[in-house]
Amino acid sequence: MKKWLIPVIIIVALVAIGGFWFVNVNNRLVPMDENVTAQWANVESSYQRRADLIPNIVKTAKGYAEFEQQTLTQVIEARSKATSVTIDPSNITPEQLAQFQQAQSGLTSALSRLLATFERYPDLKANENFKELINELERTENRINVERNRFNDQARIFNSEVRQFPTTIAASILGFERKIYFEADAGSEDAPEVEFDFNS
Repeated sequence: MKKWLIPVIIIVALVAIGGFWFVNVNNRLVPMDENVTAQWANVESSYQRRADLIPNIVKTAKGYAEFEQQTLTQVIEARSKATSVTIDPSNITPEQLAQFQQAQSGLTSALSRLLATFERYPDLKANENFKELINELERTENRINVERNRFNDQARIFNSEVRQFPTTIAASILGFERKIYFEADAGSEDAPEVEFDFNS
């Protein structure tokens, strides 16, 4: 065997090993990336479910309190803002997520004001349709929280993998970037809870 072939064989072998390693890293990260994207779709689906409930809540409430127009208008406008914010799940930036959260927080706040306002209407509180809508809304809020937590779990798994050496080198070259986490809004730990007693 000629001496110049030995370095060529070594280089080819190293390139082949490197190629297999890159393929392996890519094949590990792609499903993780897809899991984050799929979970983001679940988050959006839960928020959409909430947005879909609101017209029915507003319609039912309108029949009992036509003069609470400002509160109803605020809810409708907040819903419109919340549903107009869209995010590309494959490229979620901190700015996009902050904008999304701000819009959703505005809707949450408007809904809280609406429900607090209609506590004053015993006929409305006794309305079975309204009670069921509120129960659905409560279940949806719980689902939103669960889906957001699951999204953070999937993002954590992906981020942990992407940050490990030497995977981080291949991830950077292959275009895999860390995912953004959902975070609680500032001061949300101090937010007052609004309680509804439909039996009174």
